[in-house]
Amino acid sequence: MRLLVKAPAKINLSLDVLHKREDGYHEVEMIMTTIDLADRLELTLLEQNAIKITSLNRFVPDDQRNLAYQAAQLLKERFNVQKGVSMTIEKIIPVAAGLAGGSSDAAAVLRGLNKLWGLGLTIDELAEIGAEIGSDVSFCVYGGTALATGRGEIITKLPAAPTCWVILAKPFIGVSTSDVYRRLNVNTVKHPNTEAMIEAIECGDYKSVCSHVGNVLEEVTFQMHPEVAQIKEQMKRFGADAVLMSGSGPTVFGLVHHDSRMQRIYNGLRGFCDQVFAVRLIGERHKLD
Repeated sequence: MRLLVKAPAKINLSLDVLHKREDGYHEVEMIMTTIDLADRLELTLLEQNAIKITSLNRFVPDDQRNLAYQAAQLLKERFNVQKGVSMTIEKIIPVAAGLAGGSSDAAAVLRGLNKLWGLGLTIDELAEIGAEIGSDVSFCVYGGTALATGRGEIITKLPAAPTCWVILAKPFIGVSTSDVYRRLNVNTVKHPNTEAMIEAIECGDYKSVCSHVGNVLEEVTFQMHPEVAQIKEQMKRFGADAVLMSGSGPTVFGLVHHDSRMQRIYNGLRGFCDQVFAVRLIGERHKLD
């Protein structure tokens, strides 16, 4: 038996950090939404009790360091599954980009193996298991648009964000999320208005969504990697309706409503940046087959 599963990337329309918790994590308020840029995973049932990963991307580990492997291993151990799986990962989402590529792969494996191994779990149960793997995995299990609180694992569903183009630009650098959080001073940052963003999404108000994007991690990453700030300024100059860094970076995204302007910005950035994509917001939640 073989199963194909898509693992879409996410962007943060709003990312706020409230304080550092006693457990070492940070308390966050994030509004995330999935976009039509996705890894593709092929899961093949194995009769032997083994987990195998194949990827043509040299930056993707094929062992326990891979979140997709961890997801399969966790399900095997939790539910005493005696069969195995061979996973082939076609990486489309840039690695270490602030787009939750690894987390989305893990979430896709949870959804896929739930069917392949006949576990019969609900999507809420899969999201709860995903929280044990990484902070973004719970959201990626659901997909769509949501408010994520706690350390990112408490998910509150929101309506689909207003449809538009999303232009992504990633420089050829990686950013350490732990380094960014370590350098963050929550007392000096300008906190985004999470409630205003939620209201804009609920009203389907594209202009209001654009005016309330915000990410407290931007300034830290900009100080560490000035080229990320340069990409943001370039995208603004090209005429995007709103521009923001996703997650801890280094990917910067722009929201654009009109096709002609999207094409102009996309073409302009391709001469300025290593990896550029133009995709649509997905907005709708995943459904279990």
